[in-house]
Amino acid sequence: MKRRTLLLASAVALMPAAVFAADLTVGFSQIGSESGWRAAETSVAKLEAEKRGITLKFADAQQKQENQIKAIRSFIAQGVDGIFIAPVVATGWDEVLEEAKDADIPVLLLDRKVDASDDLYLTSVTSDTVYEGKVAGEWLAEAVGGAECNIVELQGTTGSSPAIDRKNGFEQGIAGSDNLKIVRSQTGDFTRSQGKVVMESFLKAEGGENICALYAHNDDMAVGAIQAIKEAGLKPGEDILVVAIDAVPDAHLAIANGEMNATIELTPNMAGPAYDALEKYLADGTMPPKWIQTESRLFTASDDNNAIYEEKKQLGY
Repeated sequence: MKRRTLLLASAVALMPAAVFAADLTVGFSQIGSESGWRAAETSVAKLEAEKRGITLKFADAQQKQENQIKAIRSFIAQGVDGIFIAPVVATGWDEVLEEAKDADIPVLLLDRKVDASDDLYLTSVTSDTVYEGKVAGEWLAEAVGGAECNIVELQGTTGSSPAIDRKNGFEQGIAGSDNLKIVRSQTGDFTRSQGKVVMESFLKAEGGENICALYAHNDDMAVGAIQAIKEAGLKPGEDILVVAIDAVPDAHLAIANGEMNATIELTPNMAGPAYDALEKYLADGTMPPKWIQTESRLFTASDDNNAIYEEKKQLGY
């Protein structure tokens, strides 16, 4: 165990857990605010910190990895007790993670993973993003039965782990259905505005009548695409089936209105389990598992989506 952790462990034995938590400072390098879900994750992280008496230093990277690396180095220089990273892409982290390790500052990944040795971070708190995509694919395969179905796909940010995993998972989900075919696939960068723009290009290239379903890697892109479908004179949810991931409030509202068919939940509370893991590690060296998995759930029109919308819209989406 490192000297920093030993000193903290010795000190914590003399004080209540709440006092210990109040002494913690955590740096959080957030991707940005590209989606409603991302805003909710940030909101929950701040609320959890306030509830625990933790000082949270927040940095918005505006979807740029170089901004994240700069923020992490700033956190290291400030001597924070832990660093949370929601990595914008999966690669290119080794050097700065080594710097954090050399400074004895544990790093915890939120909602996304990185392509780096797992000894460079304490744990990652994520959903099973492959599973999310697989559930979406399996739902669509069941929904269309044996009918021929041309699918257009709105991918997330190129190179990000959710985009890679949700694409792979969806392909697994439809693998046994030869009647389902992805005819167009392009990034919408996880944003509502780009989801609309790219869907407009899909409709122009394929013709709305030739598109059976839209699969979007997140709800914000799906909501933007729904607007494009309506502007093309088609009925989303009927003429074109819509399935996406995140289960943000607007997705529940779209399902309630019959404009979207299904969404798979990604909980915005990634920080809560991360704070728990960090506190235990600093208190007595307890090592968390390398992956703390959050729950995913499928929502369809059979759920009370209006009620769920009312509950979720208070979370900062």
